[in-house]
Amino acid sequence: MGVEPSLPVDVIVERRPWWESRACLALVVFATMVPLVYPPIPPLVDLFGHMGRYRVELDLDHSPWLQAYYDYHWAAIGNLGVDVLVIPLGKLLGLEWAVKVIVMAIPPLTAAGFLWVAREVHGRIPPTVFFALPFIYGFPFLFGFVNFALSVALAFLAFGLWLRLGRLERTVVREWLFVPISLVVFFTHTYGWGLLGLMCFSADAVRLHDRGRTWWRAGIEAALRTSVMGLPILIMLIWRSETHGGHTVDWFDWEIKWRWIYSALRDRWKWLDIASLIVPALVFLYALFSRKLTLSRNLAFSAIVLAAAFAIIPRIVFGSAYADMRLVPYVIAVALLAIRFRGAPDRTTAQVLAVIGLLFFGTRTVANTLSLGLAGRDQTAKLEAIDHLPRGARVISLVGMPCREYWPLLRNGHLGAMVIVRREGFSNDQWLLEGVNLLDLNYRAAGYYAADPSQLVRPNRCRDPLHRTIDQSLASLPRDDFDYVWLIDVPPHDAGLVTGLQPVWRGPGSILYRLH
Repeated sequence: MGVEPSLPVDVIVERRPWWESRACLALVVFATMVPLVYPPIPPLVDLFGHMGRYRVELDLDHSPWLQAYYDYHWAAIGNLGVDVLVIPLGKLLGLEWAVKVIVMAIPPLTAAGFLWVAREVHGRIPPTVFFALPFIYGFPFLFGFVNFALSVALAFLAFGLWLRLGRLERTVVREWLFVPISLVVFFTHTYGWGLLGLMCFSADAVRLHDRGRTWWRAGIEAALRTSVMGLPILIMLIWRSETHGGHTVDWFDWEIKWRWIYSALRDRWKWLDIASLIVPALVFLYALFSRKLTLSRNLAFSAIVLAAAFAIIPRIVFGSAYADMRLVPYVIAVALLAIRFRGAPDRTTAQVLAVIGLLFFGTRTVANTLSLGLAGRDQTAKLEAIDHLPRGARVISLVGMPCREYWPLLRNGHLGAMVIVRREGFSNDQWLLEGVNLLDLNYRAAGYYAADPSQLVRPNRCRDPLHRTIDQSLASLPRDDFDYVWLIDVPPHDAGLVTGLQPVWRGPGSILYRLH
């Protein structure tokens, strides 16, 4: 990796190759939405729980049932992305359609950000950029961290703009623009703002060093330039001073961090998801040792900075879990976006890389489409149970989970929240974490069944300090304080524990009982 030229040496006046054509790039960007087209609700693990909160947000003022169970207080926190967008779109399209439209927009926005960053850094779209696109459907997105994923999409688009304005020497305009831009990204999600700041700092440090500054001076100047995005720090200090709890724990657990690395594309089929990491890894190694390829120092340094952040960040930050895991797919994506040709591209090598890259992207897109389609069909069948509930029903959902690590994502873990979405009822799977989201609890009779993770149950042979076994949960049902219990994919249990409960509906892997 030599000095990064101000205008990449591979920018030459010629007809762009087919993989850089507008038609090809547009098809690729829109193809990132394909896995989300079929399922009526995007089957992302936590999304159903978030949708319960959105329903409270939208309808609390005129729903006596929601008022009895929940409260909602707006606050200036860095976790408001989709919560804000569903207000206008929910009124226009209805909540479920609004959520689908917003979530479907995240992958193409992220893809557009990847492509823009690559174009600004390399002066063209390298064929290797297609190897980065499957990481849009990485573990964090499929887990349903939608505010985070939306903030990352905005961060990459903003990073592309930062690079462009820097290349055009319009740094004064950039400083003014990035004050409001950083606020938008921050309020979407704090982690996206942090990602944006790290990428902009590292890119400017390399650019200034290439212009003759020492690394020390380049780092200081880059920090000063990116300080225009520092206003959210003051907001965070105020925010955290007004909240209590929300621990920051699990530092430097290397076993878990290694698990996050090989789980970067975790979805359903373990052999495929892990094997899929081999292809981009081989391409990256080829770039390191090939005489034809190299890495952009700009993006390579960004990848190193993000990797260092991943190593330092603990698993739980202010009560928000999987903090470090969320970075992994984007560290890998930035490293792949850094790959470029030395000088003018070798046509044959570029063609081969473009074809393999598109095949890799296509394979992962098909796999994600099939996986989400299977999950969507299963959830649609199970959600028929809600048709048998009255408005305002108080429902305990119990969702089975295995004893040990289970590769396929537990997509029904928050399915019970659809009781809130469709029946304005009470569900025991919401997150009640001060300073993390805006939901409060009014229904104190819920006891243990007030919030997540009370809905998750283990097989009876398991011992877990966080989750009860299925028999423990069934034996302790507060029958006088709830109306229904909804069993979803639960493990075998003592049939005597449901004696006296009235079956209301049965479906695939699911049964709804009336408690009274």
